[in-house]
Amino acid sequence: MLIMITGATGQIGSALIKSLGAGSSIMAAGRNELDLAQPGQIASTLDRIGPDLIVNAAAYTAVDRAEDDREMAFRINAEAPGAMASWAARRGVPVIHFSTDYVFDGTGTRPWREDDPANPLSVYGASKLAGDDAIRSARGSHLIVRTSWVYATQGTNFLRTIARLAMQGRELRIVSDQVGAPTSARLIADALAGMIGMDSTLLANRFAASKGMVNIAASGETSWYGFAVAIVDGLKARGVALAAERVVPIATKDYPTKAKRPANSRLDLTRLRHLFGVQPPQWNQALDAELDQLAATLVR
Repeated sequence: MLIMITGATGQIGSALIKSLGAGSSIMAAGRNELDLAQPGQIASTLDRIGPDLIVNAAAYTAVDRAEDDREMAFRINAEAPGAMASWAARRGVPVIHFSTDYVFDGTGTRPWREDDPANPLSVYGASKLAGDDAIRSARGSHLIVRTSWVYATQGTNFLRTIARLAMQGRELRIVSDQVGAPTSARLIADALAGMIGMDSTLLANRFAASKGMVNIAASGETSWYGFAVAIVDGLKARGVALAAERVVPIATKDYPTKAKRPANSRLDLTRLRHLFGVQPPQWNQALDAELDQLAATLVR
């Protein structure tokens, strides 16, 4: 089976290649191989590659920039996935596509279920929701994976940003009234690798039983403030010299951004556990492995 993974150099894409590479034939499709900014060229490129499974881990993820770059955000996050899904549906090729907690408005306090009504607050969230809708509309075999607060030891993300800021300044001021589950790219990739490892008939049945959508995230919850404290304390415990002496909780209103963020990014994991048999670890347990790796690159 040839698995094509888009966004091959991104956080999730890179982790997927490591998790899937040992037992599968992988086509790592970066921008040079498949340019999602050119949706009209996708079908001919897929004709040439001929994948047996498409995993779309590529996305326009610059949340604030998207507010001024709506056309490109929708082209990459909505039109391109739609083109992939249409090609795949015509040929009976299953598609796995990554979505986000940003499709929800963040109201309430309970975790979001897969079938809850979406109401994005930002252009980024709206573009990702449009991508979800385009994939469903193609009516092929698909699984939309919604996740939240993704980080890794590479790329641009909260883990690496906090590590950098903690090495530079004595005080960090971090939002404490947005709640979710920090989720490592490795956790997502390992969970998905186990799911893909099912035989093709079982996998298709699970896609159908899940109505084409599942949440994948770490267990538990915290705030961005709590996540930052865990990063700083964890790096210090691993011998990393940091300038930061304190992490101060602040409200969202004290840290204005161009795009609105959901206050409640909790995702319900019932379908993941019961249908796919995946028991994700607690967010702080998953963080330990990433801190070990990051600290090894920072300690001199």
